Amino acid sequence: MPAHGIAMHGDTKYPAGFSHFDYVNPEAPKGGTLKMAVVANGFDSFNPFDIRGVAAAGISNYLYDTLLESSDDEPFSAYGLIAESLETPEDRSYVVFNIREQARFHDGEAITAEDVKFSFDTLTTQGHPFFRNYYADVETVTIESPQRVRFDFKETSNRELPLILGQMPILPQHYWADREFGKNGLNPPLGSGPYRIGDFEAGRSITYERVDDYWAQDLGVRNGRFNFDQITYDYYTDDTVALEAFKAGSFDFRLESSAKNWATAYTGERFENGTIIKEAIEHHRPSGMQGFAFNTRRKVFSDPLVREALAYGFDFQWANKNLFFDQYTRTDSYFENSDLASSGLPTGRELEILEPYRDQLPDDVFTEEYQPPTTEGQQGLRENLRTALGLLKSAGYIIRDGKMVHGETGEPLAFEILLFQKSFERVVLPFKNNLGRLGIDVTVRLVDSNQYIQRLREFDFDMITQVFGQSDSPGNEQREYWHSSTVDAKGSRNYMGVSDPVIDELVNMVIQAPNREELVYRVRALDRVLLHHYYVIPHWHLRSDRVAYWNHLQRPAETPKNGIDLDNWWAKP
Repeated sequence: MPAHGIAMHGDTKYPAGFSHFDYVNPEAPKGGTLKMAVVANGFDSFNPFDIRGVAAAGISNYLYDTLLESSDDEPFSAYGLIAESLETPEDRSYVVFNIREQARFHDGEAITAEDVKFSFDTLTTQGHPFFRNYYADVETVTIESPQRVRFDFKETSNRELPLILGQMPILPQHYWADREFGKNGLNPPLGSGPYRIGDFEAGRSITYERVDDYWAQDLGVRNGRFNFDQITYDYYTDDTVALEAFKAGSFDFRLESSAKNWATAYTGERFENGTIIKEAIEHHRPSGMQGFAFNTRRKVFSDPLVREALAYGFDFQWANKNLFFDQYTRTDSYFENSDLASSGLPTGRELEILEPYRDQLPDDVFTEEYQPPTTEGQQGLRENLRTALGLLKSAGYIIRDGKMVHGETGEPLAFEILLFQKSFERVVLPFKNNLGRLGIDVTVRLVDSNQYIQRLREFDFDMITQVFGQSDSPGNEQREYWHSSTVDAKGSRNYMGVSDPVIDELVNMVIQAPNREELVYRVRALDRVLLHHYYVIPHWHLRSDRVAYWNHLQRPAETPKNGIDLDNWWAKP
């Protein structure tokens, strides 16, 4: 039976025909301009779905509609956008999307099932490798009528697949018929979303213009959203310059990532008189994992003992006090700030999940609670470096002529940390110096953002600082992070080179979780195994969004659990 929406587990919050999400203002006025900044070395593409080039900011969000729209105040539920309804059986072995007759591209052409199938075929064969992995369990796509398309699945236990297919951007088949998908350059493509591309200056700025006759503007999933007439992104190559430009009024909104800036830079008359508003807005979304990520494809990081040892060289307590004004909490889970995070020792259902793999897992998974090294206490860093030295000796390393070398091969323990943000040097350099006391040679290399992106796509790095974001309902995207099928896929997010049969099985179990309770247990088991393989040196997290904005911007009274979303804000008339 056709349904207006679908929840990952359980029932949807919003009924059929709902007028708007609870966290938007349905009376928000339309108009005004939102000016934003991007700190990067420009863009050279309007195609965000291709691995080549660097796409302009915002393009996938504003230009393309999807079959379904997710809500921000549920773990994972989605409601009809291009699709008026969907049909899926209890085992979710297939999904049928029924396309709205009024759904239109910006040129007035109707969106049909042909466009949906074209989008799937194009993204999985010519698009970023992410799509191929994300939709890997789709077996066939069948057009049943101009308004009806069916996806059949290889697995009957992948409950998430109907929802993530609903997230697929729908491309116009007629537009791409005489164009090459990966070589459209800076020719503005045809979309169906709330905005179209307006003025732009190659690599420097882009403006999106609201579509006055946008076909979906009165739907419940769109009411009260996308309120600005224009949204402009200007590009800056330096964040310090961008901050000063914000305070001078060159753009309207800033999400601050630097604790130092937050504590010291947001001062002056405009902040005191309320012209610029500074707020820390609490959120309840999973923080995921940020940390120093090891590329285990590199021989120097192939031994877990070495990776574990190097973590003792990072002094979070010192950094938090001296660099971050004690604003942060140490991260100790890949699913931080959620009920999905593991803690203590595995018991009950978690232990049942892990027990069949006991012989393939580190003993510590069962006997020691994972905790990142700390320098709290009398011994501090000195004791940590002594622990690191012991682990390195167990891994076969010795100190020779003041350098840490492998006892058998004589190879020095040396590696490079790749950065694109100069501001992060103040975090990395103390870490480098601490490891230097053990005779370990660390090089810090700063490159521009475009070069950084290309090197990540090719896995051409030793260590990077990386964020592994998570949702409240992990699923198929976990393949992209940790599954062995992505370890050699250029452009995948398996940055650490994870290739482990137990992790593969746990990822599959997460994807196939039959209900929320079982999902929590399976994710905690996966979290525990990832932590005890020491793929990252965890950093820190914050349970609020630090934002500053000029007072002509207004936001809804309610902030959803996922945090702020500028697409729900508006400008004072």
